[in-house]
Amino acid sequence: MINYCIRRLLYMVISLVAMSFFAFVLISLPPGSYVERYVEGLRLSGEEIDESTIEALKLRYGLGQPFHIRYFKWVSGILLRGDFGRSFAWEKPVKRLIMERLQATLLIALSSVLFVYIVSIPIGIYSATHQYSPGDYIATIGGFLGLSIPNFLFALFLMYFLFKYFGFPPGELFSHEYVDAPWNIAKMLDLFKHLIVPVIVIGTAGTAGLIRTLRAALLDELGKQYVVTARAKGLSERILIFKYPVRVAINPVISTVGWIFPHIISGGTIVAIVLNLPTLGPLLLGALMNEDMYLAGSIVLIQTFLMLVGTFISDILLVLADPRIRYE
Repeated sequence: MINYCIRRLLYMVISLVAMSFFAFVLISLPPGSYVERYVEGLRLSGEEIDESTIEALKLRYGLGQPFHIRYFKWVSGILLRGDFGRSFAWEKPVKRLIMERLQATLLIALSSVLFVYIVSIPIGIYSATHQYSPGDYIATIGGFLGLSIPNFLFALFLMYFLFKYFGFPPGELFSHEYVDAPWNIAKMLDLFKHLIVPVIVIGTAGTAGLIRTLRAALLDELGKQYVVTARAKGLSERILIFKYPVRVAINPVISTVGWIFPHIISGGTIVAIVLNLPTLGPLLLGALMNEDMYLAGSIVLIQTFLMLVGTFISDILLVLADPRIRYE
């Protein structure tokens, strides 16, 4: 167990280093730079700027140096000082910008992940054990709708519906009177009301996909000989299903922990913009549009780290859930 964890941690470090390099390369590939976009914007507004000022700006942002020097300075700053660089557009340290939005991002992501598994697992089991029943057809239709309806459109509809008929506040994470208020029961209830829309919207696509995955895996297990034999010996249907087939069929669902967490963070960008949520998604989008390489690269690096941690957790859970799987 300990040796396995050490090996996985080493793989995580190697993967992070490789991902940091490829992310930096991809973000640097588009022609031009932040300074060129900035200067172009000034000239379009009628303001002239000389070459010496442009060179001073490039020197200030470190854009006049070769690619490999900029990359190694960025990585060494992260490893030695925890310094992710400075955002060009925001004129603030990248670490500060990320920390300002990381709490809300993790809160929404964790809530969405819990929603996905709490809803999808029972429905997937019911759909497989009641194949071709009205409930199975409803779950199938709901799954197709969840996968096909655009998130931003669903967000607008749900936000309007809950506001009009239930008085739920639209958008953001807090009402204006609770933004700077100390934590109390009223503020927690206000946060819960604001979380309902983004959690349902962001979690719907993942829920629909996992329902289909679990249903297919469980149907495959229910048709195997050991299930038929156990049922013929008079084993209770409830005990039979949950003791054997579900434990095997749940493996594909557990393995999704690695990708579903970062997917929810990145996939909720449009929803976050529509609902005006202070998460990392809109920040990453703005950084990519402005060629703010240190900010964009740092967010991509954090998403990679979350994916690696999620994969590590899913591997541990698979070993605990399925005795056929070993650390070796």
